[in-house]
Amino acid sequence: MTLPLRPVSTVGALADALRSRVLSGEIRPGTALPEQEIAAAYRVARPTVREALAVLVSEGVLRRERNRSAYVPEVTLSDLEDLMYVRRPLEDLMARALTGRTVPGAQAALDRMAALPADAPWSDIVGEHMALHQALIEAVGSPRLERLYGALAVETRLGLVRLRAVYKDRDVLVREHRELLEAIANGPEEVARATVAAHLSHSWGGEERPPGPA
Repeated sequence: MTLPLRPVSTVGALADALRSRVLSGEIRPGTALPEQEIAAAYRVARPTVREALAVLVSEGVLRRERNRSAYVPEVTLSDLEDLMYVRRPLEDLMARALTGRTVPGAQAALDRMAALPADAPWSDIVGEHMALHQALIEAVGSPRLERLYGALAVETRLGLVRLRAVYKDRDVLVREHRELLEAIANGPEEVARATVAAHLSHSWGGEERPPGPA
């Protein structure tokens, strides 16, 4: 089966297509992406594939090692626990700074998530989820906090692939994030901080209930 692309911005289109498949979980962690196979599947030249893969490697969506094809990295449960360990103090700073404030960008991302069609790709839901959290961090107004948080963004996106099987009902995801935004907007600070901490502190053990989706 071939998957043709529009001729405009072929490198970008191919990168977008592969990114979506990775973040939706269609391309599983550990899967290699040989240039020749990708070129044949999408009917593009290998240099185009090479450039698109390089874009995704630079983003951290894929990894590439010497003499190996690019592949989808696996974010293990241990990785996720460590990721939450590092994110908690950053998001605690966010909660302290934003208590009592409404963040329009975060609310807009939540509204877009809620409005997605029932059959929307998981990657679209992940995109709005990330936009919501990014809007909260940016609202603090600290460039250094943004840089620190941004360094964790790719692993967070890859980790969210694991939640696809857990959050079959997107309304649960929407509700949890609505409660998060309400706690930040309404305060008091202790409640906002506790809600943010709880959002990131559940166990990832096995494939049980995930942490309130990071």
